[in-house]
Parts: sequence; structure tokens; C-alpha cells
Amino acid sequence: MSVSLRVISEDEADIRLDRWLRRHFPGLTQGAIQKFCRTGQVRVDGKRVEAAVRLAPGQSVRIPPIQAAPEQPVKPSYAPPDPRMRAELEAMVIYRDDQVIVLNKPSGLPVQGGPGITKHVDGMLDLLRFGSPDRPRLVHRLDRDTSGVLLLARSPGVAAKLAASFRGRKVEKIYWAVVAGRPLPVEGRIDLPLRRVGGARGERTAPATRDDKEAAHAITDYQTLDNAGQKFTWLELRPVTGRTHQLRVHCVAIGAPILGDEKYSQPDQNGAGGAFFDGLPEELHLHARCLVLPHPAGGTLMVEAELPPHMRETFRVLGFEAPPARAALRG
Repeated sequence: MSVSLRVISEDEADIRLDRWLRRHFPGLTQGAIQKFCRTGQVRVDGKRVEAAVRLAPGQSVRIPPIQAAPEQPVKPSYAPPDPRMRAELEAMVIYRDDQVIVLNKPSGLPVQGGPGITKHVDGMLDLLRFGSPDRPRLVHRLDRDTSGVLLLARSPGVAAKLAASFRGRKVEKIYWAVVAGRPLPVEGRIDLPLRRVGGARGERTAPATRDDKEAAHAITDYQTLDNAGQKFTWLELRPVTGRTHQLRVHCVAIGAPILGDEKYSQPDQNGAGGAFFDGLPEELHLHARCLVLPHPAGGTLMVEAELPPHMRETFRVLGFEAPPARAALRG
């Protein structure tokens, strides 16, 4: 074995060096990677680097002679998908090209597994290869009861590029919600720090003070799109930050809890979590309507998702009219 050089391809752009090494040398441990970097045995373009450095196309990686440990079989965190689910999953696809797949995730379907969860999106992604050798990868999340746009990467390199766009806040996210009451002012910015409280699966997100060292900065822009008197409002929500349950807690903070939100709505706040008005559906009325992001191959991708059945019914009853969903790749 001898020293070799490998050039980073376009598809491997923005991948961390340690992850790139583990992909090409599956038995290599993180400790060994860090030692190689610390001692200069692994270099990028001839320079010493940290294991967490992100790679760019055309860079060369110096690879020392590696005696990697035998790769151990890894038990997947999900059960093999049932092929009968293929039609169900493919029906969720609202956009697909060589780089990405976009789903309209139904309300009630978890994105990932957990205690007591046997069916989830991550466990079915092998059914969405569409002839690709790579299994699609999740690049962001939606809550179980939130419906709408869910973006998948079709290769590791694309996943890295998309993750960088999310980290850099280059992705515009638009949600629709039906809330109880009518917020005043009818549009504005919610700038309210949040913190996680509780534990042992009883975790919640709660408002925090600005001097709370455990709190995270959280901002949501909102706009009223329509209303049914003073009882219900159709809101457009644009999260500037991405905290757990941010939109749900921020809506409660302006006195307009999201319909069906039994976890966060307050008993004295219009009954959104339990005392439903006019026989409306009881599911959470929060929908990821749109993503706008830099496409990994260039241009700007915009994808919208149609409302889930329970929100379509609520819109019908309240007289709200949603425009048809669109998808476009521009530039």
C-alpha cells in the first residue's frame, strides 16, 4: 500500500472530510481520521486540515496507507420497506429530477422512527430510488402532524449541498396555518426566544426571556391571508429561524393557536386544542406549503404542496380559497 491522491467530484461538494473518508473507507474510525489529520498524513491540496473541513470540487485529498478495520455490518434503524407501500409513497412525489425528490408528506406520518413508530418516511426511502444506486436522503424534517413539502436528496453530494443551503438560511420556507381567533396586528414579526423544557419524552418548547442562556433566538414572520369573522384566520407563516415547534409556540404567543394543537394551545385561547368550533376536523392545521431554494445543479427551485384533506375540508367550510400548487425550476 502507498500514498495516493483522490480528486473531489462535483457530487461530493461540501461534504465533511471525515464523512468523505468514511464513505470511501467504511472501516475507518473517527479516532483514526482525527489522528491522520493531526499528524498531517491526510491533507487537502497539500495543506493540513481539520477532520470537519468541508471539501470543494477539484480539491485533492492525500490518502496515506490505510489499514482499515473490517467493516462491521450495521443494522438499519428501520425495517425493510414493504413493496406494497411503493404506490402510496410514489403518490406523495410532487417533483423529481436527477438531483432531488420532493414529497407532499401527509399529516400523521412521521419522518423518522422512534419508540413505538413502525412506519415512517425514512424507513421507506429505498422505494424511491427510481433506478438510482443511491438511497434518497432526508435533508430536513417535518413534525409528524405537519403536512407538506419534504425535500430529499438523491445522492450524498446533493445532500451536502442542500444541508449547506439550510444552514446558510438560503432556503425560504412558507407554511399555511388555520388559527383560532384573529391576530392583531394582522401581519408582523414574532421575535420570541424559545427553550426546550421537560424530558423523558415529555419535552416541550416554551417561550423564554432574552437573558436566558439556554434559550435560542427564534423569529417568525406572519401575514393574514383570509379570515372568517373573528373566529378563524388563515395565516402564512415564514420562519426565519428553525426551532422545534417554533411556529406552534409563536402562534400561541400572539393569541392565535393553530387549530388541532392540543400540545400547545391554552384553555383560555379560543379552544383551538379541544373545544372545536363548527365541527371542523380535529387534526393539526399546519401545512408546509412551499420551499424556495438554490437547486444543486443551478437555478432556483420552487415547489408548493396541495393542502391535506382535513385542511381542504376546513377551507371549504370557512370559504377560504387556496390557489393551485405549482412547481418550477428557474434560471
